[in-house]
Amino acid sequence: MEPANRGMLMGAVKDKQSITADWNPLPGLIEGVRVFEAKNVLKNSGSLVEIIRPEWNIDSLPIRHVFQVTLNPGGVSAWHSHHLTTDRLFVTQGSALIVLYDPRQKSPTQGRINEFRLGTLRPGLLKVPPGVWHGVKNIGATPALILNLTDRPYEYEDPDNYRLPEVTDQIPYQI
Repeated sequence: MEPANRGMLMGAVKDKQSITADWNPLPGLIEGVRVFEAKNVLKNSGSLVEIIRPEWNIDSLPIRHVFQVTLNPGGVSAWHSHHLTTDRLFVTQGSALIVLYDPRQKSPTQGRINEFRLGTLRPGLLKVPPGVWHGVKNIGATPALILNLTDRPYEYEDPDNYRLPEVTDQIPYQI
């Protein structure tokens, strides 16, 4: 039967698989990236969600600095990378698209993009290793709150932060 005879319009393209049954992106996670989907626990007075636990095996690095970022609806924080610091991102409120790009020359996943949609409805802890560029966009109608639990404290005199503009030909993705 022709696609048009089944309610499909000519020119429609079928979606390709983008995630596995375990909700990992295809063709797979960027080398060194880890994600753990947390679960909301509903309580009589609201809900509870854990942010990090050792048995999640995200990594064995210490937590040396914790800070929170607020992104207004439609707000974008892109692009950002570190030479030494490991980020661990957790969207505590709202909805955020977090995009990762691996330009590392010796990485088996060089050139790979990963997309994650995390937030109140789908909480998760995302580990971003040094050298992996990341951008965050609030894709919800309310402010998004993002915790970062880094392994190195921010150095005011010599920040380990590198930035590119939101639109750049260096990263093959427009957030």
